[in-house]
Amino acid sequence: MEKIMIFGHKNPDTDSITSSLVMENLEKKLGNEGARAYKLGEINKETEFALNYFNVTEPETLEGIEEKAKVILVDHNDFAQSIEGIEKAEIIKVIDHHAVGGFKTTSPLYYLAEPVGCTETIIYELYKKNNIEIDKKIAGIMVSAIISDTLLFKSPTCTEKDVQVANELAKIAEINLNTYGMELLKAGTNLSDFTSEEMINIDSKLSTANNVNIQVSQVNTACIEDVLKKQCEIEQAINDFIDKNNIDIFVLLITDIINSNSEAIILGKRSDIAEKAFGKTIDNNRMFLEGVVSRKKQVFPILMENA
Repeated sequence: MEKIMIFGHKNPDTDSITSSLVMENLEKKLGNEGARAYKLGEINKETEFALNYFNVTEPETLEGIEEKAKVILVDHNDFAQSIEGIEKAEIIKVIDHHAVGGFKTTSPLYYLAEPVGCTETIIYELYKKNNIEIDKKIAGIMVSAIISDTLLFKSPTCTEKDVQVANELAKIAEINLNTYGMELLKAGTNLSDFTSEEMINIDSKLSTANNVNIQVSQVNTACIEDVLKKQCEIEQAINDFIDKNNIDIFVLLITDIINSNSEAIILGKRSDIAEKAFGKTIDNNRMFLEGVVSRKKQVFPILMENA
């Protein structure tokens, strides 16, 4: 029985965790009994809510990877966002919905990427293509990821396909999309138990453009002002992160899931990139970004273009 490790990116979100679990389910139904899902960090409260709601056990944390290990990457392809040593592994599949970046293999592989709002939307098609039934639990965590990544269809990353697939999965999971969706998103806005250091690492990703290291973290909230009460502590945590990881610009997106806006805390020696990118001035290390909710579509691309 060949061992295949399946995992998403570091600082995992709901899509990263559930896609790993769902791909394990799919691979085993395709006859690959050695497939196993892992995570590259602790799950957040939103993901915890989804897994508990559908009675699904979270995957084990992957601490390291051996050379030539067979892996399937989900919800990412950039090695900077993956486990240390990934470049020495044998990547046999990638299922993703992000731009290709920092990715290289020595052998041919199965690579499936689509410009949709969520990796689970792509995996849904794989179930259909292989005539494999999706059970209630799997449908539940799949639709949870789509709700999360599209902010209940409010994000500009959301496509008609995401909406269609979410509705199909909601029927299987026996949930009301709007009711369950708001419960899920609100579960992820409770930041009271997190230290500032933990908060900036809940959902954080790194990209590099023109030798500029750009770190963008995102937290969801129902009240931006509640988060900003800890701005001084948050800034200290960000500056510590910058010093430790050689980051040129760090952006923390504090996203209001109710009104679909974000307040950004921006620090680093290249914070000028954000001013150039958004055409606004940073005031008190902050910038209000009206209508901005998607890091992938509305933040990373414009920062990288102006780096």
